[in-house]
Amino acid sequence: MAATWWSPVSPCTPQECVTGEGPLVGRLSRLVRYAAALVVLFIGVVLAVPVAALCPPALRDSLVRTWMRSVAAAFGMRIRVPAPPAAREPGRGLLVVANHVSWMDILLIAAVIPGRNVAKAEIRGWPVIGPLCVLGRTIFIDRERFRTLPDTVAEVTEALRGGATVVAFPEGSTWCGREEGSYRGALFQAALNAGADVQPVRIDYRLADGTRATAPAFVGEDTLMDSVRRVVSGRGLTAEVAVLPPITAGTWHDRRALARAAHDAALRIEVPAARQPAPARPVEVIEVVEVTAPVVIPSPVVQPSEPAASLP
Repeated sequence: MAATWWSPVSPCTPQECVTGEGPLVGRLSRLVRYAAALVVLFIGVVLAVPVAALCPPALRDSLVRTWMRSVAAAFGMRIRVPAPPAAREPGRGLLVVANHVSWMDILLIAAVIPGRNVAKAEIRGWPVIGPLCVLGRTIFIDRERFRTLPDTVAEVTEALRGGATVVAFPEGSTWCGREEGSYRGALFQAALNAGADVQPVRIDYRLADGTRATAPAFVGEDTLMDSVRRVVSGRGLTAEVAVLPPITAGTWHDRRALARAAHDAALRIEVPAARQPAPARPVEVIEVVEVTAPVVIPSPVVQPSEPAASLP
């Protein structure tokens, strides 16, 4: 699909961006990982319907987090979270936005902040992942039909007003992690419309020695199975999921400015500002790591709201 002003395509390719797979596990370990992943996925699929129907939201979210962490572990991926998500008012919607590197990103976000995903319509037809997305009430977006975008924004707005957590990857495409795209503003309009907070999240993949890992990347003409094979084959892969200070509703009044603020936070760019980020929160239980760069969200410049119909 060619890039357009409203539907971006990453320039990243497997040939240019996947720079070696790093240390590899043996054949037997790979077979064990494939088998473990299939078993964990199957158990989750079987239990998904009764859990969704019978469990209260708090318990359901806890079970989803446990399941997704188990899936990541089965694939050989460790998860590190510097700090847990901030507590929020019950029934208040939250738009979670993150950089997009891999198909693993969806599992990682769900392992920390479960919610309804916004995903490209093609995923609906993927094996295993597609049915799971349907069960998870994913909001599908048709990137090739711009006229449907206002309807998607309206659907996300309704979900946020209903108190849902909605997860989106506003770069609009996957990037290798060494390079990144800007955040598109369309879905941020939904947060403005609903008066919802925005939660920036930063995802990085690393090898055991701390260097950046590109093996999990799912870019360009890469196939899903090629990316899965690299993850299953990798030794010592770790996913760092940094939950950054939330941007409270009303801080920004323009979707483009809100998108820039969330993107800058995810990149950990320090910009001049009078307002400082929220105090550090206690470290979550998955594994403790130190966040080495501060995040400062700039003071807003109040601009008139733009109608949801004229989306970028």
